[in-house]
Amino acid sequence: MDKQVLAMRQVKGQQIAHLEGSVRRFSDDMYYVKSQSGNGEYEVYHVPTGWRCTCPDSRYRVLKCKHQWAVELSRALREKVTSRFTIEPLDTQTCPMCGSRNFVKHGVRRNKYGTLQRYMCKSCGKWFVFNLGFEKMRATPQVITSAMQLYFSGESLRNTQKFLTLQGVRVSHVAIYKWIGKYVNLMESYLDQIKPQVSDVWRADELYLKIKGNMKYLFAMMDDQTRFLIAQEIAETKYTHDARHLFQISREAANKQPKILITDGLPAYREAFMKEYWTRNNGAQHIRDIQIDGKVHNNKMERLNGEIRDREKVMRGLERSDTPILTGYQIYHNHMRPHEGLNGKTPAEAAGIKIEGENKWITLIENASRSERISMFRVREQDPNQPGQDRDR
Repeated sequence: MDKQVLAMRQVKGQQIAHLEGSVRRFSDDMYYVKSQSGNGEYEVYHVPTGWRCTCPDSRYRVLKCKHQWAVELSRALREKVTSRFTIEPLDTQTCPMCGSRNFVKHGVRRNKYGTLQRYMCKSCGKWFVFNLGFEKMRATPQVITSAMQLYFSGESLRNTQKFLTLQGVRVSHVAIYKWIGKYVNLMESYLDQIKPQVSDVWRADELYLKIKGNMKYLFAMMDDQTRFLIAQEIAETKYTHDARHLFQISREAANKQPKILITDGLPAYREAFMKEYWTRNNGAQHIRDIQIDGKVHNNKMERLNGEIRDREKVMRGLERSDTPILTGYQIYHNHMRPHEGLNGKTPAEAAGIKIEGENKWITLIENASRSERISMFRVREQDPNQPGQDRDR
């Protein structure tokens, strides 16, 4: 009898999974499934032992309900139909903390540039505004993201400042640099959790940079098919640098290693390849006899070097090795800048990561901020004595 009941639940779960709009994804660990009787939604969430549901069938009978089946089947269909990871604009009809629609207006917040409506969620008890990621900022999200787009497109900080002044926004070039540092760190922490779907052929190269007037070298790893910039690092020297760390962080970022690696003849690449990527059984190949006019060349990597060189010329060098500018340009190159060689797609889109919305910067910053908030709330729930209060409270 139990087998028949479970089979019926699985069949009903399949029917729910194929109904458009019946399964609503809030995060990788939380989904909302519409009740078939029309009485709201049930929360299906993931715990170390599996999926749990808030419906009576799951809570009282402690059996796998049709809603759990629907979520599992929906996830399987989603992975089968498309292996893309989509970063969507936040839904202004749901609480950004828990995804509930049960929230009410709760006063306003006033600052120099106007007022913001505040809300309180009756489900999780959190206060919030639909300005996630830009709280307590004097400038609007549109101004901040426009400045970042201008800067990474090739303008200097002062030219960006002059442009904003023409739009009626008075801000210093130092403030723009602080915006870049703040949001680059936020986006980097979020994007590090998303693994790009890169090919089995990677390219590595190096170029010199001026940092505080001293010659340094930027080592970088890029995917050949998608032109996704996988990893980069600053080195003091070229010929004595150990490239193993670059290879290690590249493998961690892509969650795989290449079958073919294309580089120039620098000995550091050969040594790192043999120690990190090559084994007797995997058949990995290292191509380092490249020529400008030959069949095997490194033109794609040199094109990336040209982009970075153009950015550095405007800046007349970098101020420090751990500058957020290089990481910010990596985000811009991968997620914001379309490439003609990819038919107008960004490298991230070619690697299965799509950012939706009219302003991709805002979409990315809002999702990164929400991810950070959720992580903080989970830590505080596990440890009530954890210091710190909600920034919106």
